[in-house]
Amino acid sequence: MQTGLIGTTRRELTVIASNGKGPSYNGKAGQCQAQVDPLAAVRTPGDPPWDVYLTGTVFLDIVFTGLGTAPVRGTESWARGMGSSPGGVANMATALARLGLRTSLAAAFGDDHYGEYCWDALEQGEGIDLSPSRRVPGWHSPVTVSMAYEGERTMVSHGHEPPPEAVLVQEGAPDCPPRARAAVASLEPGKRAPWIAQAAGKGTRIFADVGWDETGAWDLAGLPDLAHCEAFLPNAEEAMRYTGATCPREAAHALTEHVPLAVVTLGAEGAYAVDRRTGEAAEVPAIEVEALDPTGAGDVFVAGFVTGTLAGWPLADRLAFAGLTAALSVQEFGGSLSAPGWSEIGAWWRKVQSVASQDRAALHRYAFLADLIPEETAPGWPLRRAVPTIGFGRSA
Repeated sequence: MQTGLIGTTRRELTVIASNGKGPSYNGKAGQCQAQVDPLAAVRTPGDPPWDVYLTGTVFLDIVFTGLGTAPVRGTESWARGMGSSPGGVANMATALARLGLRTSLAAAFGDDHYGEYCWDALEQGEGIDLSPSRRVPGWHSPVTVSMAYEGERTMVSHGHEPPPEAVLVQEGAPDCPPRARAAVASLEPGKRAPWIAQAAGKGTRIFADVGWDETGAWDLAGLPDLAHCEAFLPNAEEAMRYTGATCPREAAHALTEHVPLAVVTLGAEGAYAVDRRTGEAAEVPAIEVEALDPTGAGDVFVAGFVTGTLAGWPLADRLAFAGLTAALSVQEFGGSLSAPGWSEIGAWWRKVQSVASQDRAALHRYAFLADLIPEETAPGWPLRRAVPTIGFGRSA
């Protein structure tokens, strides 16, 4: 991985950029599994078989990057980069797996080439358990085209109405959810997902985010599954709209009346969290980077926070780690291609320590990484990821 210094945090912390070329995947099972187990210190023989369970829709993502401006009607725009990868809920599943969590995914896959590619990339390339997932004959895989420019993205999606068997898989039937340490759920205003209560009843810790409320109600009573959640991770605008607060930090405190742990992302300012159970609050500034594509950064942030929580880290360390993984992700092709593993995290940590002018307080914020990252790079690092596009043959 070629690296270079490209920026600093709001507290003078240097960030490493990759060369922007999407990583590749060689087709061998387990090639992309993490080299670090962040939960090694807390594992016991009686643990659930999975660290994290999640369910949802898998898209084939086709991502165009390097556009100077938004496409103009009636003209042809050329992108400097392109990548293809499993998207949708696969973004979160991949981010979790690359951080070393044993991840199980329940999703429906079309039986077309797109579905076959996504299944293979997730199961063989990322080591994700797909035993709760199903291939649906005759169903066209959903597709999203994402265009990244000026630090933002525009997406166009296409998909057919899922058949009953696809809906059944995503609702957690017939044998899901399995026993797991945690589950990640995307709450939908006005709707209840029965699997969330079922998982919580088995002792699974539920981490939830939420999409934009298209109804405009912004009523927490419209999120009935929030009652089963341990942590809620909205962005600043969502948090303020749901609580009526005038600032995101005030909103985070207000949310703890409904959920034990509230984490509010603040964009360029970082993230703020409050734990009602301990009374602890923490805020960590964002790492400023030159973003290639922000697609999937929110999923990577949640994955980083879940990892730190399951490992038992202090709240500030969890926020710092989540922010770091998200910052590393936006420097790559978006979606699941961009999710960093321990190779990228290790390279970043070693590099920032070597910069003579580095701010010592900023380094101290990430000092907990020193006990996680091996002193020497393991064979095969950096890992080879999913192919940048579909149709190339695989090499050994």
